[in-house]
Amino acid sequence: MNLSKRVAALTPSATLEITAKAKALKAEGHDVIALGAGEPDFNTPSHILEAAKKAMDEGLTKYTPSGGILPLKESIIAKFQEDQNITYKADEIIVCTGAKHALYTLFQVILDEGDEVIIPTPYWVSYPEQVKLAGGKPVYVEGKEEQSFKVTISQLEAVVTSNTKAVIINSPSNPTGSIYTPEELKQIGAFCLEHDILIVSDEIYEKLVYDGAEHTSIAQLSSELKDQTIIINGVSKSHSMTGWRIGYAAGRKEIIKAMTNLASHSTSNPTSISQYAALAAYEGSQEPVGEMKEAFEGRLNTVYEQLNAIPGFTCVKPQGAFYLFPNAKEAAEKTGFDSVDAFVKGLLEEEKVALVPGSGFGSPDNVRLSYATSLEVILEAINRIERFVKTKQTV
Repeated sequence: MNLSKRVAALTPSATLEITAKAKALKAEGHDVIALGAGEPDFNTPSHILEAAKKAMDEGLTKYTPSGGILPLKESIIAKFQEDQNITYKADEIIVCTGAKHALYTLFQVILDEGDEVIIPTPYWVSYPEQVKLAGGKPVYVEGKEEQSFKVTISQLEAVVTSNTKAVIINSPSNPTGSIYTPEELKQIGAFCLEHDILIVSDEIYEKLVYDGAEHTSIAQLSSELKDQTIIINGVSKSHSMTGWRIGYAAGRKEIIKAMTNLASHSTSNPTSISQYAALAAYEGSQEPVGEMKEAFEGRLNTVYEQLNAIPGFTCVKPQGAFYLFPNAKEAAEKTGFDSVDAFVKGLLEEEKVALVPGSGFGSPDNVRLSYATSLEVILEAINRIERFVKTKQTV
């Protein structure tokens, strides 16, 4: 039996691939340090766990509305009002089985065959694949390191066509940690309004910003931009709830209705218990969110300089998320590897440190390191990377 062409054309997730190799080595008894994790290393806060148990005890284990329970929608609305001063109604919110599912569903309802979506690079690995699965065409624009990995209006103007349907903005960014300023977002917003392009604003890392940086949603800048934007968010990163699979989208009610209709035929509804857990996440104490952010910021400021000091590594300091995204091209060349991908493979085999190659994010000269693990482990990984580079150095 032949697989469908759309599935056969998919590129495997670089993150999951390197994680699988690291797990295999660890199963063989090797001391592997895996820095590919895209999730906080903290447990879900206790008051959220208690809310989930209470929901189960009360029998809240049945089907829910396809777009999510009303109390959770209302708490999401309150969150937008408090954090960004944006006003939404319940029919402008859909709760999904994770933010990834929200994105997937969105592309399914807005794209037809041949529609184009502008995707800045480096990008989160699933953006292009989800666009292709919806019949769309990814159009890449390079966010250069000297621009802190952010794209400019002139770059967007160079690729826009009559087929351009949407542009993706991920701020704070996975994998770079870069954040767009309000002025940069205004310029992008003006471009999208001029060309009537939908803005897909992935804000899943909004709570994880450091060193005085602030997150701005493009939708909060004007009523016109709010109407032009679909915000994607969730509780996975902010509240350490990756496995609970609760994300959401906010935007035009026509689009949200279409997403809800599609979800009714794909997932029926997000997991009931997870929705009540997410409700507790937003309505309960936010102290754990602040504590987690503080821990990540401390790790970043401790390890950044040490990573940057490794021969052949150069790194733009991230402002958010929990990743470092250094350029390792020179390190690969110095150690006799013909690509950064080969360098990453050699590092895993010899020093048992698992990084994610930047090629999976559309940036083949870089690697991604997650600091969503203990400081002790990260520092040991950096020591191993430095030892590998100095030992293998041929140039």
